Order: sequence, then structure tokens, then C-alpha cells
Amino acid sequence: MKKLRFGIDIDGTITSPATFVPYLNESFQLNITLDDVVQYDFYPLVNVPKDEFDQWFLQNETKIYAASPLAEGANIALQDWAKQYELYFISARGSELLEVTKEWFVNNGIHFDHIELIGTHDKIAAAKRHKIDIFFEDKHDNAVNIHEECGIPVILFDTPYNREPIPNGVKRVTTWNEAYQWVETWAKSTSRK
Repeated sequence: MKKLRFGIDIDGTITSPATFVPYLNESFQLNITLDDVVQYDFYPLVNVPKDEFDQWFLQNETKIYAASPLAEGANIALQDWAKQYELYFISARGSELLEVTKEWFVNNGIHFDHIELIGTHDKIAAAKRHKIDIFFEDKHDNAVNIHEECGIPVILFDTPYNREPIPNGVKRVTTWNEAYQWVETWAKSTSRK
């Protein structure tokens, strides 16, 4: 019997979606909260040229990713799922961040069967290549596209930046506990080929 294979985004999904907020506040003299981040890109929040923001991001991403707080409840769900499912983490991070990413997983006690940093937000090819059965995401268009192109359910973690309408097949959740409960019901009803 085939184990179900979970495709899981990292940033804003297993890490807190507010991870970048304190760094943006400090570096750009802002006073924002996660509720102010109403679109996926941070650039509109800062008052500097785009190339300057891009440079700041490149200079700070390793430090930020190394210190990213774990999303509340993620470790409990993932530890349980690691006993019975395959956990494939697929992220838009660049491949040069693989070592810091693996260290973060080890430091946070998160099991992984595979980590793939694809350097793009388009995760459809990776989801198909790895025969992912269900995906976990925080970026709205990714969630919709993965569901539509791969024909699999996608769990979308609710944030202020992803509140557009979703199709059937994309399940919006507000907590990891809610995701866990939904997935456990889904997994029991899914035939394992």
C-alpha cells in the first residue's frame, strides 16, 4: 500500500506568516503588523526603490530564514504525520539556502523525507514529479494552480494576503489543528493505490 505523500510549502505555512514583519519594521522604520500585509509581495509596504528592497532581501534572507518562528501547532501535526505519511517540503527559496533550511528543520525537530528549494513560486512541476497527493500552501495563486493542474486537494493557510475566493478542492484553514483534523478525515476516505 502506497504511503500518501504530502507536499508542504515552508515560508508562511510551517513558519509563521509574520516572520518578516519585525525585520521590515526595523530596517525600513515601519510600524506594521501581519494584518497590514494584504498582498503577497512586501515591496509595496516599503518606501524604497524595488532594486534597493531586492538587495536588502538578498542580504537578509539567510538570517531571517535561520530564525523563522515555527507556525503554532505545525510541529504537532507534522510529527504525527511523519509516522504514517511522506513529507516533501517544496519551497520557492533558492537552492543556495538548502543548508540553512535543513539546519532549521533539525533545530525545530521537524522530520522531512525530502526538501526541494526550487527558486520559483511555480510548484506544479515539482508536485507532479514527486507524485504529491495533497499540498499545503499560503500563496493564493499557488494553491489554486496546484489544485487545478494536479487535481489534488490543497490546504490554504489563511492570512491577510491570501483572502481571494477559492475553488472547491482548496480548503482554507486558520490553524494547524484545523488542517490536521481535515487531513485525517480526508486521508481515511482516500484510496491508497
